[in-house]
Amino acid sequence: MLLHLDASARRNSFSRQLSAEYADAWRAAHPGAGYTYRDLAARPVPHIGEAWTELCDHVLEHEITDPARYQEAVRTPAQRDAWAIVEPLLAEVLAAEVVLIGTPMYNYSIPSSLKAWLDQITFPKMSLAGRSFVVTGARGGAYGPGTPREPYDHEERYLRDFFRGHFQVEDVTFVHAELVNARLDPALAHLRERHEESLAAARVQVRKEAAR
Repeated sequence: MLLHLDASARRNSFSRQLSAEYADAWRAAHPGAGYTYRDLAARPVPHIGEAWTELCDHVLEHEITDPARYQEAVRTPAQRDAWAIVEPLLAEVLAAEVVLIGTPMYNYSIPSSLKAWLDQITFPKMSLAGRSFVVTGARGGAYGPGTPREPYDHEERYLRDFFRGHFQVEDVTFVHAELVNARLDPALAHLRERHEESLAAARVQVRKEAAR
């Protein structure tokens, strides 16, 4: 199954376009494999609260590593409400073979809507090993290897570290369309062609990744 998430506040963003192209190509290559879509901007996931931290503490203290047993941590009405938020989100992730995330870079990092989703589904010492994560992104500038702004990329670095560190997932792919601001910012107008090349290359890459 493919779990498809979008996090951009823009309805027609480049990260959404790229994730949609990946999803279409993946579904064509894997007919009948199952597909779930969640728009984290249109239907924001609530931020975690104290009851969620209590669930997390119980799981850690009692060495519960099987997600199927997480519900054992629910003991109070507040915890039951917190679990009602977590359960469907976690079920979607556990059912997926591939998790596709369309996300822009906001202020050198990820949107708060995506961070809230990650917080809700992440418990101590859980493993999602064996799954693949694909991130299709759009950034206003250029943050690739060797660029002056590479040290400011806390989007890809954060997500790659998160997937490996928390989920034990090594199969992580990033596809970025860069220099998007060249379409609007007069100071970057001379980089418009480089942006168009980056976008075209990203579109080719998502189709190749979806077919593999």
